[in-house]
Amino acid sequence: MNTIFRKSALSVAGLLVAGGVVAGPAVAAQAAPSGASGNVAAASTADRGGEHGDRTGGDRVLNTRYERQPNFYYCGPAATRIALTAQGHELSQDEVAEKLGTTEAGTDSAEDTTRVLNELTGDDKYRTTAIEASKASQAQIDQLRDDVRATVDDGRAVVANIIGTVSDIDGRTHSYPGGHYVTVVGYGEGGDAVKIADPAFLGAEHYWVSTETLAHWIATRGYSH
Repeated sequence: MNTIFRKSALSVAGLLVAGGVVAGPAVAAQAAPSGASGNVAAASTADRGGEHGDRTGGDRVLNTRYERQPNFYYCGPAATRIALTAQGHELSQDEVAEKLGTTEAGTDSAEDTTRVLNELTGDDKYRTTAIEASKASQAQIDQLRDDVRATVDDGRAVVANIIGTVSDIDGRTHSYPGGHYVTVVGYGEGGDAVKIADPAFLGAEHYWVSTETLAHWIATRGYSH
């Protein structure tokens, strides 16, 4: 199996620096990224808009139901569960974890999240895309932008297997040295920014990063779209 596919479970250190904080209340929703000209809905993803979510102009945020992971190794089930709610599927994290084969070592890879998303939605729309190198190429950044737009426009969320440390558009740090899974629930700036639903314990529940930043965060791993 390709080396991009590795188990992802949050380390204690990763949990402590998630969102650049040690403790404190989670933020339920973040504003649209600066430069988005107000095109992206800033409402919580728990709010209900149209059939596929809040949308103004060419940008979109899906309606999803956020739920934090209950332990350090359930990021895969939690992120997959958030994605499933975009299509009206309400499963418990335990149910999703069983199908993913999640253990205390984490969830193996984006191949597993793709498999389970297809199984539980009853169709075969999800695909896995790998970013094998340690840094995403411009072509891979462009591909991620296209994939996020197409998937979200189809009313589906993206699940990304990430590793490392990034800063969001508001300057907060999100660090997962042992790997992690997040859900992409929307895009802004025509696809140059993405809204993340992060199931980790601490920091912001939702935040925006540039699509380029997300691509480099996924590097050596993959995403389900």
